[in-house]
Amino acid sequence: MKFIPFGWKLFISYLVFIILPVVILGYTANSILVDSMRTQTITNLQGTLAQMRDNVSYKLRDTERISDMLYYDEALALSLRSSEEGWISYEKTSTTLLPKFRQAVESTNQKLWLSIYLRDLNLPEVYYDAGPVDLLKVKGKYFDVYHVNRIQFEDWYRNFPPEKYGKTMKWSQVDDDKQFERISLLRRLVNTLDPLDLKEIGFIRGSIYLSELFESMDYNKIGPGSRIEVVDHNGQKMYNSSELNAEGHSVKRNESASSELIIHEEIPELDWSITAYVPQGILEKGVQKVTQLTLSICFLFIVLISAVAAYFSRYISKRFGKLISVLVMFQQGDYHKRIHYKGTDEFTLIADALNKMGEQTEHLIGEVYETNLKKKQAELESLQAQINPHFLYNTLSSISRLAKFGRVEQQHEMVMNLAKFYRLTLNDGQTIISIYKELEQVKAYLDIQKVKYGDRMEVDFDIDPEILGYETIKLILQPFIENALEHAWCGDRIYIRIIGEQREDKIIFQIIDDGIGMKSQHAQSLLKKDRIKPKGYGICNVHERIQLSFGEEYGVTIYSQLGIGTNITIIIPVQKMDEISPMKSDFG
Repeated sequence: MKFIPFGWKLFISYLVFIILPVVILGYTANSILVDSMRTQTITNLQGTLAQMRDNVSYKLRDTERISDMLYYDEALALSLRSSEEGWISYEKTSTTLLPKFRQAVESTNQKLWLSIYLRDLNLPEVYYDAGPVDLLKVKGKYFDVYHVNRIQFEDWYRNFPPEKYGKTMKWSQVDDDKQFERISLLRRLVNTLDPLDLKEIGFIRGSIYLSELFESMDYNKIGPGSRIEVVDHNGQKMYNSSELNAEGHSVKRNESASSELIIHEEIPELDWSITAYVPQGILEKGVQKVTQLTLSICFLFIVLISAVAAYFSRYISKRFGKLISVLVMFQQGDYHKRIHYKGTDEFTLIADALNKMGEQTEHLIGEVYETNLKKKQAELESLQAQINPHFLYNTLSSISRLAKFGRVEQQHEMVMNLAKFYRLTLNDGQTIISIYKELEQVKAYLDIQKVKYGDRMEVDFDIDPEILGYETIKLILQPFIENALEHAWCGDRIYIRIIGEQREDKIIFQIIDDGIGMKSQHAQSLLKKDRIKPKGYGICNVHERIQLSFGEEYGVTIYSQLGIGTNITIIIPVQKMDEISPMKSDFG
């Protein structure tokens, strides 16, 4: 049979060598253009931030200019260097000092609070006493006149640097500046008439709002999603402008963010720094069009080249798709699906082989499943059949003894309880019953034993009512109670406690007695299938039936100590019986 080999069909892969040069050329051209536009964008952003810094510096210098008006005013210095009392002092204040201070405040468009502290205590103080109210916000700009002894014990005044003519000044937050978000220019008034003896004659404090100082720092000038922060020399954030902050939300910056461009500018007058955090999206905004154009051109070439190969790839992919779908179904355990191809090529041979393999595997799985199912059912029926004859023999022996001694009432009661027990045990041949019926069965068995042992036997139930509607295999509790009543007596009495509860997806029963107990080795041997001694076979029986029905993670565990007693733990899964309606517990 002649056909085109599968390997020849893969020649389409060589189209990569045609597409690759197009991709490399487009990538190289795009990289050059993108780098150029990114550089231009960064330069523009740096220029914008520098302009913001210049605006801040202008406002700072404007405040310094106002202080220069007072610092270099010789008439003011002449008025403050001499001290007179009485009418002369009042006239000097009203005709010389106050007009000059008012003129200085009125010469700026900023909101400015000018506080003048004078050495001459003979001059009167002129100020507003507004308590905790921020007068600068109310008045916009004004001035106060105080005596210097009001600030002589302030640290910022005492630690003010030595005077250098025309140069000594300092921007700082003092007194209530932090509370009202202001900053103050601090500067001495000295006797400028004698530059060799710059004696202090007063002190200037000019306060302005940080919000007004940094008014030009708007994140919108950088771009959406950006933020601008002003940090002092101690690293404390003094101002922030961002989209979240503008909406009234708190702003928390991710210090480890690697997708932001960070630009710094220094404010020399304050020794503060301005930092702009620019999202990568802003940088990419200018290059998106270039990238899209490059991609469009490359895409057109690739589409034209790929169109030729589309027909061949579709032909091959359809055949591969059918094979893969069959293999996936086989992997999931479904061997019913078959596949057929026209023609005589490799796909036809593979399809025939897969069809035969699926048919054979499905047949083998069916045989193995049916065999295992029959084997498991036979084991369960065999184990179930071991329980009843043993119990029936012991009970009939007890009834015989009661008849022998003429105890008719007790004999009748035991016969009725035995009938009830076997009615519950048979349960129309069902091996799966509700926990409620299983406990009813235990109670019927205990009623039988109560006739036999009387007050020497004490039994307590501690059952969670929520578990009564779940299902279990039958006769998993009675064999352990029977075993305790046969072998666990310590003296002439015994106490047995039966506990049932749900823990996550498991139902846990515990049967606890205060009998003679047993050695740990003997307790573990009771669960082994290959035991030689027939004593306690019911325990192993229950353990095997639980594992056959629910799996090896469930079953029976035994903990016992000689002279103390035995604790039997039985674990089964939580399985709800839909036909069982909620019922009242009789096993509290």
